[in-house]
Amino acid sequence: MHTYESDVVEWANEQAAFIRSGQFELLDLKHIADEIEDVGKSEQRELESRMVVLLAHLIKWQFQPTHRGVSWEVTVKTQRKNIDRRLQKTPSLKSTLNSPGSR
Repeated sequence: MHTYESDVVEWANEQAAFIRSGQFELLDLKHIADEIEDVGKSEQRELESRMVVLLAHLIKWQFQPTHRGVSWEVTVKTQRKNIDRRLQKTPSLKSTLNSPGSR
């Protein structure tokens, strides 16, 4: 058996195999719960990262009009589209946008 601390990828594959084969008594429930929570945190970090890029480019657009270019415009459109897609895929993330200090 692999341990969570020694190789998380092998551990995850092994845990999935235990679930698929019905060997529930072999599951590392504490670390599985931690990993499930981390998935949510990862989604939040992804949204936050996209929001930071979007806001930075919107600020540049507003305050550096002489530097405006197609690449900034493309970045703004891309980030908006990806943010919208992320929020549609994971609607619960919307609440993090309205909560100061939600991290």
